[in-house]
Formats: sequence, C-alpha cells, structure tokens
Amino acid sequence: MGKDTMATIKIKQIKSRIGAPIDQKRTLLALGLRKISQVVEVEDSPSIRGMVRKVHHLVNVIE
Repeated sequence: MGKDTMATIKIKQIKSRIGAPIDQKRTLLALGLRKISQVVEVEDSPSIRGMVRKVHHLVNVIE
C-alpha cells in the first residue's frame, strides 16, 4: 500500500501568449497555463518536456 511518487516539475509562465503562434498558445493551455506568473505542477515525462521545449521562451521550469 505504498504511494506512487511520480517525479514532478513546476512550470511558471513568464511572458504573455499574445502574438504567439496558435500551436504555442495551445501548448500553454495543454500545460494548464493561462495567466502570466501562474505556476503549475505537472508530471515529469518526455511529452511534458517536449511541450516545455516548444514554449521555452514563454516559461521557466522550477525544479
């Protein structure tokens, strides 16, 4: 009855999505980011890392 401890990362949106291409806007929404300075904690997986890489200029990763 042990807990499943998945590795997580915190992602903070640091820039506005205004003017960004639609695919980058959708990536931010998929990550759960809607406002500047919003922080979300998500599971650390290759797909999430790829999404972060796509919008790296709009977000910061807080390890």
